[in-house]
Amino acid sequence: MFRRREPVPFAFLAEADRFRSNVTPPPRERASFGQLAGRWLLGLTIVAALGGSLIIGMPALSLDHSAPQSSQSQASDNR
Repeated sequence: MFRRREPVPFAFLAEADRFRSNVTPPPRERASFGQLAGRWLLGLTIVAALGGSLIIGMPALSLDHSAPQSSQSQASDNR
């Protein structure tokens, strides 16, 4: 009814954790001055955009305390 399957040797997985290669990857290329300047410019632009949107959006987020507050809206006036 139930067939037993053949055991699969997983010993190679345990050995793979201990395996160390003697081949080193090539060193990373250094970024050129233009690439570094471009990265800094992009970062500065993103920070300036976020800061500018926060500065421009702050008046819209603040409560207007100078306007007179009434308990009734103009739509509820019987005119």
